[in-house]
Amino acid sequence: MADSGIVPDSIKIVVAGGFGAGKTTLVSALSEVRSLHTEEEITAESVGVDDLSGVENKSTTTVALDFGRVTLDERTVIYMFGTPGQGRFSFMWEELTEGALGAVVLADTRRLDDSFTSIDFFEQREVPFIVAVNCFDGFASHEPEDVRVALDLDPTVPVTLCDARERESVKEVMIRLVTHVLELELSGA
Repeated sequence: MADSGIVPDSIKIVVAGGFGAGKTTLVSALSEVRSLHTEEEITAESVGVDDLSGVENKSTTTVALDFGRVTLDERTVIYMFGTPGQGRFSFMWEELTEGALGAVVLADTRRLDDSFTSIDFFEQREVPFIVAVNCFDGFASHEPEDVRVALDLDPTVPVTLCDARERESVKEVMIRLVTHVLELELSGA
């Protein structure tokens, strides 16, 4: 960015969800810079600790965070922070969420129960969030309303479908989150 004397506004968004839901992929798909990943190979030490059912082909796991950046205009930059999905790393979520505009809970319908930890975390801290259902190839698609019911979400929490690999799809998710936060602000909620 050229030095125009304009100080950019920073928007921090947290991307959370269960192990293997596609958080790293989502951050990478939208980031304009090579996104930072702290992925490591899954090793024998994770046997009995990480549940690979439904994601048996997964070979890496995030052990700290993912980071990406998107410049919207000369004033506004979005910083995306992806959380690790395993519960043993939840101690980091508090720091990653500090100062965030809101969050995206990326849900995988093959392992929908894994979404509850993230949803509970954001609800308890009153952090605005939406649920984005990652549509994986070869798996049955679910209607957003069916996912809402399965996750017992408040009717005001938006649920949307996405493909975490597709930049345009991820952009729509981020737009939906920002729109949701603005609607909450305008309503005084």
